Amino acid sequence: MPRPRAAVALLVAALLSTLVAACADGSGPVNGLPNDGGRGGRPAVSIVGSDHLGGAPVHIAQEHGLWAAEGIDATVTTQPTGRDALNAVLGGQAQLGIVGDLPAVTAALGGRDLRIIADLSRFSDWRLLTRTDRAVTGFAALKGRKVGVPQGTNVEYALSRMLASAQLTAADVTVVNLAPNQVTSALARGDIDAGLTFPSFYEAARTALGERYAELPFTGYTARTLLVAGPKTSDETSAAVLRTVLRAQREIADDPARARKAVVSQSKGVLQAGYVDAYQPRYTYAATLSPDLPAQLAEEAAWAKAAQGLPGAADRASLQRYLNPGPLTAVDPAAVTVR
Repeated sequence: MPRPRAAVALLVAALLSTLVAACADGSGPVNGLPNDGGRGGRPAVSIVGSDHLGGAPVHIAQEHGLWAAEGIDATVTTQPTGRDALNAVLGGQAQLGIVGDLPAVTAALGGRDLRIIADLSRFSDWRLLTRTDRAVTGFAALKGRKVGVPQGTNVEYALSRMLASAQLTAADVTVVNLAPNQVTSALARGDIDAGLTFPSFYEAARTALGERYAELPFTGYTARTLLVAGPKTSDETSAAVLRTVLRAQREIADDPARARKAVVSQSKGVLQAGYVDAYQPRYTYAATLSPDLPAQLAEEAAWAKAAQGLPGAADRASLQRYLNPGPLTAVDPAAVTVR
């Protein structure tokens, strides 16, 4: 039987051997991040998104290969809506998600375990789509009409703001739940009188309706694209992703045309160059956590509780607890002004 000192020496030698082997085969931690089997020995990070323009920095980082500079191997996938992207994060299919503000609010009201890492971008150039033969010349004219909208997304909240601007509520209209890509065809068939969908479908509606196309602009709601993390995602991983996002933000500012081409390429045919050229400049890109964010989340939470009967606390303090400023503070302290 080995003497105690000899046994300790043997144990240390065995541990060192295991550590060396792990580093050699790429299974050990890299730059403080857990190695989950990414390419080139880099830690693998999974990110799921929906709106290519709202999350443009992430898609630019993917197209231009910016992740490797932060020592990570990122896989970026897309879902039809932010609600679907958030469900992927909550279900453990992705570590981080690019989602709209309303899906994050409804998840928080439901007591789901998520962390809001950053407010990536803002957009407020909405259009209510309709037809010239329906005489919807103002939001007040929606009373008693059928309106198509993808429920559970921030587009539904945009509709509520449009209705509120004319002292109406969802009870004053017939809301038809449609997928984002179904609003155009429903309008063309005459199944609905008006519709609200993602901006990427505006041109499709204009083309499909031709001379019958009509729209009502609305800037009374600023949609926020958020970066959220699942409960098992480390702050180190989130910080590495944010450092890459900031690099991509600088590319948008330094070479907007190149950035727009990257987003078109990453959309894999979903977005057309004309749309991206017209609408990407209408987004404000800057990863932040400001007091405006929890204030807006509280407003949306109050609406969601009243309109959808959701549980949970809707006050600002309760919602602010879902913010995790640590990763962004580590990367860009000046961007975090929420207290």
